[in-house]
Parts: sequence; C-alpha cells; structure tokens
Amino acid sequence: MREDHSVHDIVTKTRLRAELLGKRATMSSDVRSDAARSIRDALLSEPEIEMAGTVAAHVSLDSEPDTRGLLFALWKRGTYVLLPRLLPDGDLDWASYEGPDSLAPGPHGILEPTEPPRGPGAVASADVVLAPAVAVDRAGMRLGRGGGSYDRALARVGPAILTVAVLYDGELLPEVPAEPHDQRVRAAVTPSGGLLRLG
Repeated sequence: MREDHSVHDIVTKTRLRAELLGKRATMSSDVRSDAARSIRDALLSEPEIEMAGTVAAHVSLDSEPDTRGLLFALWKRGTYVLLPRLLPDGDLDWASYEGPDSLAPGPHGILEPTEPPRGPGAVASADVVLAPAVAVDRAGMRLGRGGGSYDRALARVGPAILTVAVLYDGELLPEVPAEPHDQRVRAAVTPSGGLLRLG
C-alpha cells in the first residue's frame, strides 16, 4: 500500500511541477521584474536577514523569481553570500559570491560562483538559507525541480536557521505532495505577501 502511495505522490508531483512551470513560462518580463523587486525589498527589510552575517542563496534559473538584484544588494551591504555549485552526484557545494563578475556558467548553464569551493557542509554555517522552489504548502513542504539537491542541502541546516522558499504569487498552496526525503522550509517569500512563516 505504501509503495502505491509513493508512486501516486511522484505522479502528482510531476504533474503539479509541470503545471506551475508552465504558468511561469507565460509570465511577462514586466511581471517578472516587478516580482523580483518586491521579493528583494521584502527580504532586505526582514530583521533576520538584516542581521545575518552569512546568507546561502541561489542564482535564479530560467523562469524562477530573479535573485540577481537581491544577491548584489546583500553583497554590497557586506553580507557574506554563499552560492551553490552543482556536483556530479547532484549534491551542492558552496562558494562565496563576490559580485556579478564572480559568476560563470556551470553544468546545465546554471551560473555558479568561481571562488574556491567550501564543501557541501558550508551551508550549515549560514544564518539564513534562501532556496528555490516551484511551490510550498502551509506546512512548509517544498516542491523543487525533482533533482533532490536542495533536500540534501536543507538536511544539513540546523533547526533554528531560517530557511525561505522564493516563490511567485499563487505558488503557496494548501498542500504539496511529499516523499520521505523531502525537507521542509520554515518560511516563504512572495511578491505580494512578503515573508510568511510556515508550519
């Protein structure tokens, strides 16, 4: 019975992911840039992020909410920003962001930091972790792209650390199908709602 349930969850996740990514693909560039600005401003004014010495974040990919303005603003303000580098086994290594010129295309064309890698465990030193997501539910269950890289990274983060999924409006759902390895986030940020605590 449990196996059938798990197969059902995987099918449901695949369908939901495709539907939400399809919606993202139809967004206009104006909607995207407004969303990026709102998310950046909401996060920069959040006390926990203002006080954070280190923020682990990500460079947005394709139709994800654009994080480049946020990364630059955090870095200019003196926050130590860690960004992921995709390892061959799908895990994430981390290295520091030293401005837009410190990024270069990595696997799958994802921009990655060119600074020396600090190891997969470096994410555990962050005061705040910003994670990409396709959707999140009110309990904090996160739907990613299906590779499991961020589930591994989030599993290394202590229970007191603020973990935030970066979403567009309409991607905070009542429920997201979950598998045993899926990691929860403690908050989500959306353009209209700002930072919302979950769980």
